[in-house]
Amino acid sequence: MPFEPIRAQKLSDAVERQIEQLILRGILKPGERLPGERELALKLAVSRPSLREALSSLQERGLLEARQGAGVFVAEVLGSAFSPALIDLFSRHDEAVFDYLSFRRDLEGLAAERAARLGSDSDLAVIGHVFARMEEAHQRRACEEEALLDARFHMAIIEASNNVVMLHMMRSMFDLLRQGVFYNRRQMFGQNTTRAALLDQHRAISNAIQARDPAAARAAVEAHMDYIHAALENRRRAEENEDIARRRLSRIKQAGK
Repeated sequence: MPFEPIRAQKLSDAVERQIEQLILRGILKPGERLPGERELALKLAVSRPSLREALSSLQERGLLEARQGAGVFVAEVLGSAFSPALIDLFSRHDEAVFDYLSFRRDLEGLAAERAARLGSDSDLAVIGHVFARMEEAHQRRACEEEALLDARFHMAIIEASNNVVMLHMMRSMFDLLRQGVFYNRRQMFGQNTTRAALLDQHRAISNAIQARDPAAARAAVEAHMDYIHAALENRRRAEENEDIARRRLSRIKQAGK
């Protein structure tokens, strides 16, 4: 018969599993510091030796890292799915920018659709809260804060899709965007007309998800990504035209000497 005796689970194994689930579900994020040993043992209602055993195992597996005099942190490597060489390659070619946008259009459209259909009430409350903060930052003309909240808004949607593989993959993609590998998000929020249009697009996305309308949520994300694609393409063409114009001007000045 395919039955085995039930064995009591070691406390350290239970602690290890709880922490790894928090990492898997994106609740504990790369670089985040865990509470101190005494505090964490109290929160988990386990002895400090059991906690140390669990933390040691997670460190050996590369999920946690101990920093001398600073504490225990979720490993930063979890937030990087791309090698430094590939990141450098992305940053050197416009083709990567537009492929990135196409990738996000497809994946985030699916995430928004899933969030509208599968997200919990708390998931949707998070999305609504982040968007409300975006509106408030927009009114204050706090471009830097609005750009940061833009990234958080999109991550909240991905989290609400309740797909852990999508979550970690897209978190890596957004980390590259934060580093300016693909394009400068802050530049887009520095233009008043662009900021207003982006806010309207995020409102449409949020409203569709709050209404639990999967088709409308996906369409709103796709329209948003199409707008960013067009804006970046226009900026690229304007920069190319300006470069040509500067060269013409330089030749005219030289000819007039």
